[in-house]
Amino acid sequence: MVPPDGGSRILFFSGGTALAPVAAELSRHTRNAVHVITTFDSGGSSAELRRAFDMPAVGDIRARIMALADRSLEGNPETVELLGYRLPKDAGPEALHRELASLASGAHPLVAAIPEPMNEVVTQHLSAFRSLMPVDMDLAGASIGNLILTSGYLSLDRQLEPVVRVFSGMVQARGVVMPVADSCAHLCVRLENGEVIVGQHRFTGKTATAITSPILDMWLSASLDDPSPVSVPIQPRLAHVIRTADLICYPVGSFFSSVMANLLPLGASCAVREAACPKVFIPNLGTDPELFGLTVQDQVAYLLRFGGDGCPAGQALNWLLVDEDESRYPGGIPYQWLARLGIRVRKAHLVSEPPYLDAGLLCRELLGDWK
Repeated sequence: MVPPDGGSRILFFSGGTALAPVAAELSRHTRNAVHVITTFDSGGSSAELRRAFDMPAVGDIRARIMALADRSLEGNPETVELLGYRLPKDAGPEALHRELASLASGAHPLVAAIPEPMNEVVTQHLSAFRSLMPVDMDLAGASIGNLILTSGYLSLDRQLEPVVRVFSGMVQARGVVMPVADSCAHLCVRLENGEVIVGQHRFTGKTATAITSPILDMWLSASLDDPSPVSVPIQPRLAHVIRTADLICYPVGSFFSSVMANLLPLGASCAVREAACPKVFIPNLGTDPELFGLTVQDQVAYLLRFGGDGCPAGQALNWLLVDEDESRYPGGIPYQWLARLGIRVRKAHLVSEPPYLDAGLLCRELLGDWK
């Protein structure tokens, strides 16, 4: 059993669900892993919360905390079940409001199953949310965990990081989750064909038509209606956390919206370059619609370029960690090009059931020696 404060300080730049199995497996070996999560999602139930309250996206934060939750503690399985519950997508407004009222009163079976004092914490947050939400808010598919995070955010003077810490404590998360920025910004991309797309949900290929031209550039905007670039700083504590990590990892996941988006806020890339630890990139094995037309070499080039202006000299990437079957990677592994850049390649057995990475095998490599 790993002590609560033990283990390596591996830091991930990520978001979404692709890394969730790895996060859960790694939490068995270290409680010090740091998960830096984007706050720029513009789809799903987060979109309705952002529209209603002009706030950062909290869905990916909630999902990662759930992946790290310690389900062995009394009352935690019931709390995790509630926080992961979504209101029905196909119910009418009246039925949705009735169910939310039942949850807030504690009468709902999911809330009634949670022991005190957590039961009272949950009902207070849901009651507060009901009092703050617009009367015309669409609750279809709403995540209860997202509603609780939103209630905390609004009650703490719209500060996201302290709310994330409290939410993590509710389920005794076995790792540290940090939002990359406390910002209401949105992602914008420019494609090779000249098209500019504003909003993550419009280019990921999950809820809209997949892009058919490679992404050339990405930046942050203040609104879904205006692609004008804005500057957004990282969370104040985050620079120190990045600089003192034992290993920095750019993991699998949606390459632009989950991984690269974390390097857009001011200060993130500089802190990476100042960190003395190894920095590892794990290219995707599965299909990522955001990577249309891009090879592994293209992805590495983006990693080295994003957010680099004005940063002190330093290496943003030292290693590629890839599966032993190189045919899985678009364009192959450019060994000579990487060597000229001082980037080494580590090949390992990472896949037990193709085409996805095995969480246990990957964690074994990440916890190994990178000197």
